[in-house]
Amino acid sequence: MNSRRAWAVFTVGVAAYVVAILQRSSLGVSGVAAVERFDITAAALSSLAVVQLIVYATMQIPVGLLIDRWGPRRLLIIGLILITVGQAILAVAPDLAVAALGRMLVGIGDAGIFVSVLRLVNFWFSGPIVPQLSQWTGNIGQLGQVLSAVPFAWVLNTFGWEPAYLAAAALGVLMVIGVIICVSDRPDTDTRTGPLYRTWGSSLDILLESLKRPGTRLGFWAHFITQSSGTVFSLLWGYPFMVYALGISETAAAALLLVIVASGVVFGPILGILTARFPTRRSNLVITVVFVMGAAWTALLAWPGTPPLWLLIVLLVALGVGGPGSLIGFDFARTFNPSRALGSANGIVNVGGFLASFTMMFVIGLALDLLGPAGGSPEQTYSLTSFKIAFLIQYVVIGGGVVMLFLTRRKTRSQLAEDEGIKVAPLWVALVRRYRR
Repeated sequence: MNSRRAWAVFTVGVAAYVVAILQRSSLGVSGVAAVERFDITAAALSSLAVVQLIVYATMQIPVGLLIDRWGPRRLLIIGLILITVGQAILAVAPDLAVAALGRMLVGIGDAGIFVSVLRLVNFWFSGPIVPQLSQWTGNIGQLGQVLSAVPFAWVLNTFGWEPAYLAAAALGVLMVIGVIICVSDRPDTDTRTGPLYRTWGSSLDILLESLKRPGTRLGFWAHFITQSSGTVFSLLWGYPFMVYALGISETAAAALLLVIVASGVVFGPILGILTARFPTRRSNLVITVVFVMGAAWTALLAWPGTPPLWLLIVLLVALGVGGPGSLIGFDFARTFNPSRALGSANGIVNVGGFLASFTMMFVIGLALDLLGPAGGSPEQTYSLTSFKIAFLIQYVVIGGGVVMLFLTRRKTRSQLAEDEGIKVAPLWVALVRRYRR
């Protein structure tokens, strides 16, 4: 545990996640090119991203079961192969239907990458470093957005659609080779052998037990409300919003997306330390992150006319905090489930943010088409006024998630008091007690 070999496995696993994020977010900086290449509407563009996320979310439970049965190494290899094939199909796609098939394969392959890397962390490391490494996995993985926003966008704008996506697919091939050579499921000193579960029935029983635990559902809703807004912005609607509604150049818009990544890198370790230091206050951290994002969105959408650049940057910083904030959901899964069920529990949690994301993505696309003139130009469809109205859907979806978080937290704390005798007082009560001491 925590050996040099462990760090080598972690490094290659995180590199695989970086490549997966690059492939996932490549559509975010090529949305304008996709509109021109396939001659599609806003709703059709959103469906191209939504189909990927629907497949991703749908595969989380099966992937959780497969990780528990096959191990993370095999899932990483299969996932990277599917991603590579999907990007290659998208590169040569002649129409929207074939492009959608390619994105579906990307979504299926991507579904197993992050949870597999988390499983490697839990197998190869122990102690307080585990939640911090989980945060670092998410933060370093976002460098994939840097690769999509800078080199991928440059290749796209310089050489065109096919060379850009084929280059991305080639990177996937290199990563498959790296995982085959360098990654193992467990340390050699681990006495466990073979699959953790030998039948689908026993795996399904573990999944259902995990789903019944309030702590697992708390992780689901924590991920639901923190991850989704940044995903919607960075994977699809942020780029056309900045280019068409705010009049920012394509190069500058791609660069501004990196603010989200930089913010996550800065605040991720802080949230990781706070999560490990105050485990009974993790839900308060989640609520704080959501409040910060909500305040930033409200300020930008309520600004009369075109919001200034500094306010856009404030929003991007807030969205960047949401990424590492969503990883707290996986820490709930880790602490409220036995190690044998972590694959299933992480899969359940990971559904949350992407369920909210594809819902908001698709509804925003529909709203933009309804608000804009029929057959209008991209500038008319993606106007500032239309975007301000369409983005309001976030308040409905995330607001509902916040309500569910509070309800699930109450059940989780009740069970914690019942099972372990740990009573968690409301935050204001704890602060008053500390002040009086």
